[in-house]
Amino acid sequence: MRRDLDKKIWIYTTALIVMGLLALYSASFENVRVSREVFYDQLWCAAAGMLLMFLVGRMDYRKFYDIAYFFYGFNIVLLLGVLLGGRDALGARRWLELGGLSFQPSEITKLAVILMLGRYWSKRRPIILLDIIGKMEVILREMIFPLFWVGLSMLLVFKQPDLGTALLLLGISLVMMFAGGLKFRYIGGLLAVMLGILPFAWHILKPYQKDRLLVFLNPNVDPLGAGYTIIQSKIAVGSGRIFGKGWLSGTQNQLNFLPERHTDFIFSVIGEEWGFVGGLLLVYCYFQLISRGLDITEQVKDKFGMLVGIGIVSILTLQAVINIGMVMGLFPVVGLTLPFISYGRSSFLIFAVMMGFLLNLSKRRTVF
Repeated sequence: MRRDLDKKIWIYTTALIVMGLLALYSASFENVRVSREVFYDQLWCAAAGMLLMFLVGRMDYRKFYDIAYFFYGFNIVLLLGVLLGGRDALGARRWLELGGLSFQPSEITKLAVILMLGRYWSKRRPIILLDIIGKMEVILREMIFPLFWVGLSMLLVFKQPDLGTALLLLGISLVMMFAGGLKFRYIGGLLAVMLGILPFAWHILKPYQKDRLLVFLNPNVDPLGAGYTIIQSKIAVGSGRIFGKGWLSGTQNQLNFLPERHTDFIFSVIGEEWGFVGGLLLVYCYFQLISRGLDITEQVKDKFGMLVGIGIVSILTLQAVINIGMVMGLFPVVGLTLPFISYGRSSFLIFAVMMGFLLNLSKRRTVF
């Protein structure tokens, strides 16, 4: 059973990587806006990522427990470094350059928060969380510590600005809190409070973020500005129909109508060229990868491993669903990549490490 799960993790991850490389090659094919270097860079990342999966899959995952808090603190330093001296691009400051390498610390934040929460909640006694009716001070004490540190990461990421990743961190945190033993009604109460202050959050959004929300409600509000990308994306996906126009034959893609087609809107390329069948194959690969991840976490006896596994499965699920829904106009544009498909070294390598962690969990079922 264990070897079967290992094999499937490798198969479906590799399938996603191959589909991503084919889509990126098409997005950069004889194109002046998207350099062919994007494809070669991702090809290098694919080799490095699979090596990382292999190495992380063979090490003892409990070492992540030992470094969880240190790794989180180091990531906070990196996020501060972005705000103080990061590289600006496309109206945002999300990149940090060290030793000639450019990367996004916000991608590392996803793993850092998962590890930090996994270690914290693995030491919480479930009886405290399940028997605290009428003891709100205990609830606050159990929730304030993780929420404070998650909130700090969210704030630093939001300031870049990167609203999508900030909200994603919140979603992961709530799922892991529930998995850690916190009753759903307390999480529901927290969500109710957040929804209550949501109208006031409008005033702290950047102008382009407000435009994205308005365009989500009606793309034709600004068809040549903020709404242009989502309109072209929906045209691309819809024009693919059942079997698509063929690889390297998508008109929205090849004729440069579709912006950001190698990053956030890579699914539009797949939808146009491979059609409904290709999009369904992509979703099937994610579904199988997520299902195998859940099977692995269900069998893990160690609470830290289980919680981190749940966090990894959660972020993979949320990010894939949000990106695909965003491309089709079902969600606002929030700037989240499609795991293993979109171009992006930081995102690709972090997800490779996460898949390696799942492989590691499937091999070791020990208790601290």
